[in-house]
Amino acid sequence: MQSTIDSLSPSPTLRIDELSPEERAVYATLKPERLPRHVAIIMDGNGRWASRRSLKRFVGHQQGAKTVQQVTETASRIGLPWLTLYAFSLENNLRRPRAEVSFLMRLLKTYLESNVERMRANNIRFRCIGRTHELAPDVQEKMRWVEETTAENTGTTLTLALNYGGRSELVDAFRGLVVELKQKHLGPEHITEEDIHRHLYTAHMPDPDLLIRTSGEQRISNFLLWQIAYTEIFVTERYWPDFSGVHLLEAIANFQCRERRYGAIGEDGGEVEEDPDRIRIAVS
Repeated sequence: MQSTIDSLSPSPTLRIDELSPEERAVYATLKPERLPRHVAIIMDGNGRWASRRSLKRFVGHQQGAKTVQQVTETASRIGLPWLTLYAFSLENNLRRPRAEVSFLMRLLKTYLESNVERMRANNIRFRCIGRTHELAPDVQEKMRWVEETTAENTGTTLTLALNYGGRSELVDAFRGLVVELKQKHLGPEHITEEDIHRHLYTAHMPDPDLLIRTSGEQRISNFLLWQIAYTEIFVTERYWPDFSGVHLLEAIANFQCRERRYGAIGEDGGEVEEDPDRIRIAVS
């Protein structure tokens, strides 16, 4: 698995001089050799951000889209290989008012059209995961266009999780695995974790080292359920439209202060954690 991921991994070029003065101040406190390979973000709070300002919800979503590009460009400048954003869940698609869902799809198309050149300029490769085949044909076409346009880029891979659910991803993975087993005339006793991993939407990327959630909610919300078994979690009270590249760097600084044990004994000789799959959470 690791060799496959490494062969597909981006090779970002550092552009620290393009960071803002505030970003450079935080970056100076980081250890570049200990940057996470993969950061995932649950972008939450667009509606509440707008409500607090007596604005319509769509204004919050528009501001959130601007935040996506700003944070992605900061990630690109520091050489972060993988950035995955939870943009639109299956639950959003099923439970939000149709008018809001339609607006979000139009906003997605506008975002892709408006930022594809900036992605190229920042050497950002664009990908999508989820049941994207269930989205409107024009949305799918726009997504494929941006993926193809940025396919040769070698910097940060920006992945949007669209019409995505962690449980549905596992269902799809198991379905694919069943087909494979039948073709190979193998029984379920031959299934390994690696087999499941190969059928996930994220098979081409490493598991997240750091998961950030905005808006203060301390929930996983059906995001990357298999992949975050050993992920460090950072929760911020800021709503997504108020999040910025500086806050991304601050979350990484917090990440670098942690000792990742994966169920082993730490350097201080402490006991093995009671639950080796425990997910550590920090709140800012």
